[in-house]
Parts: sequence; C-alpha cells; structure tokens
Amino acid sequence: MRGTGARGKAGAAGGTQAPLYQLKAEFFKTLGHPVRIRVLELLSEREHAVAEMLAEVDVEAASLSQQLAVLRKANLVLTRREGSTVYYRLTSPEVAELLRVARSILSGVLQGQAELLADLRATRPR
Repeated sequence: MRGTGARGKAGAAGGTQAPLYQLKAEFFKTLGHPVRIRVLELLSEREHAVAEMLAEVDVEAASLSQQLAVLRKANLVLTRREGSTVYYRLTSPEVAELLRVARSILSGVLQGQAELLADLRATRPR
C-alpha cells in the first residue's frame, strides 16, 4: 500500500494530524493570492495600519479585510489595536525571509528564461 511509510502516517501516536507535506501544501495555498503576498511584503518592512495598507494594495476595504483574516487564521500576522486603528505585523521574521527566498528563486528562473529567449532570438532562421 502506498503512503504507509513513516512519513505518510498521521502522527507518532496514531492521531489524526495531517502529514507534514499536506500542511506545507495548505501553507503555500494560503500564500497563493496576490493581495496576501503584497500585504506580507509590506509587513516585511514594518508594522502597518489597515489604512496604510489600503493605500498600497489598491483593493476595496472589504477585500483587504478578507485577505487579512486569512493571514490571521494561518497565524502569519498579528494585530494590535490603538484606539480605533488596527495595526498588523508579521508573526515571525521567517515569513519575510521566505518572501526574500521566493524573490531570489523567481529572479533566477526569469534570468534563465531571458537567456533562453536571447538564445532563441540569436539563432532564429532568417
């Protein structure tokens, strides 16, 4: 039977915990929205009030609120309230590091594609 090895089991004590690869997939699904990525990038710089993010993200307040709720549920952001202002910050600097690594990977991929395109253009039949 497939997936019955140590890595595929539910948990050490036979509990119902999802395998790590499933948890990772869910984590990356959470990151799979452009507004959420933009919010995390902003919060990688510093704490932001919701109004500040609205000006930067260019979406309706309801949409931003929905995306922030997803990030809160995933424990990627924390909030604090000062009067009527709600501020958001990352739960961990590792989130910012993950975004930096993703940018580096994408940069390498795009560089490789640009080089391939240049090669294709240079060798195209006339």
